[in-house]
Amino acid sequence: MAQKADVGGKRLISLAPDAWLQWVTGLSGITSLEFLSADFQWISREGDVLQKALVPDYGEFLVLTELQIRFDRHMPRRMRVYAALAEERYGLLTYPVLVNVLPPPRNASPPKAYQSELFGLQARQDYRVINLWEIDAELVLQQPLPTLLPFVPILQGGGQPVKLARAVQLLRNQDQLRDLEPLLAFFAGFVLETQVIQEIMRWDMEILRESPWYNQLIEEGLQKGIQQGLQQGLQQGLQQGELAIINRQLEKLLGTVSLENKRRLERLSSAQLEDLGDSILEFRSLNDLESWLNQRSIPN
Repeated sequence: MAQKADVGGKRLISLAPDAWLQWVTGLSGITSLEFLSADFQWISREGDVLQKALVPDYGEFLVLTELQIRFDRHMPRRMRVYAALAEERYGLLTYPVLVNVLPPPRNASPPKAYQSELFGLQARQDYRVINLWEIDAELVLQQPLPTLLPFVPILQGGGQPVKLARAVQLLRNQDQLRDLEPLLAFFAGFVLETQVIQEIMRWDMEILRESPWYNQLIEEGLQKGIQQGLQQGLQQGLQQGELAIINRQLEKLLGTVSLENKRRLERLSSAQLEDLGDSILEFRSLNDLESWLNQRSIPN
């Protein structure tokens, strides 16, 4: 039976907390003293990690890391809020870092600061931005930072079977890293065919259910459906959001879905889409999808 994978941000960074701080700040002498709670009542997410850090010539301060899987135009304002709440709660200055995991849509550029002005009063919050797709995969593999190994497939030059195989081997060489394989397989699914991933990793696809990263993508897809529903009808928008996510996952897991079966998927009710979403990771081939549709008498 597949075991639950703890692949939240804190788990990843705790693998090498000092090395992580050195990487995100560029300060060679920095050390991590402890992880602090980043639960500020109304904001608490898997991607928020707050560390108390020490630089000998400076003293103690906070490093706030936000791991953002998808582009979010509201993130600059949130970074301002996160930094302010951390400083207020712990009484230390904060060094905020935004790590963008996947590239934004075309013509979108992740902002690198928050700025606002109201009747001559200005507010500004700077934060460091790190885009993982700009990081050289080969450098990560040569001098591995454990936190970055699961992201190798989406790093620059990392979308190759040989790079995936090297990342798998590095994870399997250390017992404490083995449970990061599901996250590695998850991101490999964005750039490699499922069959290739399974041949390299011999990986059980069912464990994908336990990844908070996967759940976040699903939630974001549903949210897009809800937003579209505000214009075209809530139920229709929600179903379209669910269908878009399901089509994407089917093609990543099984390959190209035929036009005929895509049309059959469009005929599913909201309840049937939800049922399919629960069953999709049990499929091993496109024949399983067709059998599922036939069992529910979905017309061609």
